[in-house]
Amino acid sequence: MLSRLRLEICCHRADKESICLIYGAVCVLLQTSRMTRSDEDRDIGWDAWGPWSDCSRTCGGGASYSLRRCLNGGNCDGKNIRYRTCSNLDCPAESGDFRAQQCSAHNDIKYQGMTYEWVPAPYDPSGPCALRCQAKGRSLTVELAPKVLDGTRCRADALDMCISGVCQEVGCDRQLASGAREDNCGVCGGDGSTCRLVRGQALPHLTAEQRGYLTSNLRAIQLSVISFKLSRSGVTHSS
Repeated sequence: MLSRLRLEICCHRADKESICLIYGAVCVLLQTSRMTRSDEDRDIGWDAWGPWSDCSRTCGGGASYSLRRCLNGGNCDGKNIRYRTCSNLDCPAESGDFRAQQCSAHNDIKYQGMTYEWVPAPYDPSGPCALRCQAKGRSLTVELAPKVLDGTRCRADALDMCISGVCQEVGCDRQLASGAREDNCGVCGGDGSTCRLVRGQALPHLTAEQRGYLTSNLRAIQLSVISFKLSRSGVTHSS
């Protein structure tokens, strides 16, 4: 019968795409997704990971966590908590911005004896995950909470999200720390082969608004997918 140590060595040979389970004298490797396991998951001295928590949001991208317990008197290497993204479908447009909702929740709470209508303050790179809000129509800016709710975007123009008060990188695949980026064609993880760059001058009969639309939105045209029609009445497209 294999010793426990030999079984543990066997498990350490599992790659990052696998989970190792020991049943009696058998070492079993199970395939898993690339975002659910890491080297620290196989550290000796830890109990099994617990179930995933409910998602912090119902849409728009939230966070869920899982905990594990150190069985070695608190002397375990690695972390006792891990996170993953969840509820990644976009919210309905009418639901509004998540950070704005958190600011407005303070509208009925007096600040220095007065109530204000709070809106998100301009982005501050020194504290992207603090709930900094500005009194609407005034220069007053206040930190109303040391950290925003999990799943709040660090800034409006990126997918990176705040988790436990820390800005975490999110790839274009909406997974934590995946490193996935859009190519020049706007394809997540693409190699730039699905489009070609079109250069030239806008047609003279287009209005300034139409030329602005083309400049800002048509940086890349996907071949054989969308055909654009330019007319005096506007810009239309058909699949």
